[in-house]
Order: sequence, then structure tokens, then C-alpha cells
Amino acid sequence: MELTLHREVVTLREPVRAAYEHHVRRTRLYLRLEHEGVVGFGEVAPQESALNGDPGVAEVIQELDGYVLTQLQAAYEREGELPSWTRMARFAGSRASSAPAVTIVEMALLDHELQRRGQSISEFWPQRFETPFQGTVSALDDDPWRVSEAWARVRVKTTPGPLSSRAREQLAALTLPVLVDFNCSAQSVDEVRRHLESVREYATVVAVEQPFAPGNLIDHADLAARIDVAVSLDEGVRSQRDLDQILRYEAASMICVKPARVGGYANARTLIERARTSGLKPYLGGFFESPFARHVNRVLSHHLVTEPSDIGVVASNIEEQTDQRAGGFDCQPSTRVLERSVLVASFA
Repeated sequence: MELTLHREVVTLREPVRAAYEHHVRRTRLYLRLEHEGVVGFGEVAPQESALNGDPGVAEVIQELDGYVLTQLQAAYEREGELPSWTRMARFAGSRASSAPAVTIVEMALLDHELQRRGQSISEFWPQRFETPFQGTVSALDDDPWRVSEAWARVRVKTTPGPLSSRAREQLAALTLPVLVDFNCSAQSVDEVRRHLESVREYATVVAVEQPFAPGNLIDHADLAARIDVAVSLDEGVRSQRDLDQILRYEAASMICVKPARVGGYANARTLIERARTSGLKPYLGGFFESPFARHVNRVLSHHLVTEPSDIGVVASNIEEQTDQRAGGFDCQPSTRVLERSVLVASFA
């Protein structure tokens, strides 16, 4: 077994300003796993620095180098074969960096298994739904909103407080329903309600997303009882325990599930299915991944999700093309990406 980790830093063609950060650049990590002549790839795209419970890229690399890849190597040497991708979630620790580190390895193992069998990800997770697209814009700067005809819902980044005249103008021009995303920036239920009413003067709001900090279920539950649109949790959804607590407190009626945040695709599937059977509306989110990982997310969403999800391509300064191949994820990271990447670590 040979494992090679690559790092690629890209600049987004359409930066997005959120409450506490401006998404302009993104680091994408790629894991290349080769075993017995078969190659599988994994990818995660951590943010630059830790925020709202999510780790920074340096922490993820450290977790991979110091823990997860070492565990994978030990399991391979002990058992004489690669562990199934479905087992990787058990390798996760309690550190925030563990979830994306486990995810990238799980993804590479899944791709490797599918490649070995000559099966595509679309065959593995057959399409059951026409999952709509959700796009993202920001009310926190004056950049023009480029709303795609393919979108069914718009996530609007915001913070409590007055809307700028430009934000009001762009909200009024929308014809799509809006999900108002606070990214944990609110301090009280009343200020969320005031801001919600301000937005509703100009657009149709269907949900507010994560106004309070992760783990603050009391205020989310209070808000849910006092407004007539859905409350959704995003940064607060990381585990089965989080979902159990959300249901217990009736803190939300929607949840955003991000595979890299919950520890991989096996966990994401479980959370989505459990949420749906419990009466919640789950949708899939992402972290500005390349078309490679976005393709896998899109296939998973078409298999499990009916709500609009963040599954569109994120344009960056890297040419957005992939090399087609038989089986596996139906595509792979561009050879240009891997050639330009910085080698972080190699295990053989």
C-alpha cells in the first residue's frame, strides 16, 4: 500500500463573505492510495484557520500525519489487506480535526474498492431523487449576486443588524426562496427575529441557519418556537449525539450534513436517513471542494436528499476539468492538480 498526500491552494473565482471570514482562498487536500495496481483518491477542503468548531488545514494535516494514516498502516499490516471504507469512521477521535482526516481516507478507500470492482459511484448509490441545487451569496458586502437558473434556493450569508441598501436591493430582486445563514454570529433570539423580519420585507425566507454557536440548543429551540419559518443547524451537526440532542430539544426542523464535518460518507448517510425518518429535512453541504469531491457529494445527494443542497461546482483558478475513467467515482482529480500540488507526506 502506498499513500501520498497532496496539497493545493486555490483562489475562488467568486469569493463569499461570511460572518467571521472571507472565503477567498481554499486549501484542498488530496490523498492518493495505491494498492495492488489500483488507485483510489480522497479529498477534503479545510478552511485556513479553526473557526466555529471546524479545524484549520494545519490541524487536519497533523491529524493525518500523526494519527489516522498511522492507524491505517497498522490495520493493513495487522490484517494483511486494506480495511473496508465502512470501518474508517471507527478510527475517528474526539479532536475536531479527526473528522476531515478520517473522511479523506474513507473516500480514498471507497474509490479504491469501486475501482477494483469496476463499479461506478452512481451504480453504488443509484439516483432516487432529483435533488435541487442551492447556491450561496452574501449580504455582507456589495459584490453583485450571480444567481444561477439552476438554483432552487439561495443561502444568504448575513449577521444581525441593519441591511445595507445594496443588500436590500439584491434581496428584492430575488425570485427564489431564501435561507438566511448567520454562521453562529447572533447573540439573542430577539436580534435574530428582528433581522428575519427585515429580510422578509424584501424576500421570501424559508429558514434561518445556525444563528447561535454550536451546542447552544436552548436558544435555537427558543427561536424555533417563536418564528414561523424553519430553523436549520449546520455547524452544530457533527455526530449522532448532536442529532439526538437536536431532536430532544426540538431545536431545528432542518439540518445541513457535511460529510467532512461528520467523519465521512458512512456517517453522513446514517445521519441523513435518521434525520429524515425522525421528521427533519436534511440537506447536503460542502466546503468549497473541487469538482472531484463535489461529484461524489452530488451522487450521494441524488441517492438520499430531496432538499436543495450545495452540490454545484465551485469555480476556482484551477481549470475545472477532470479526467474520465471507468469505475470508481467516474472522475478523478485533474492530473494538473496533482502535478502542481505540494507533497506533504508519503507512506509506503
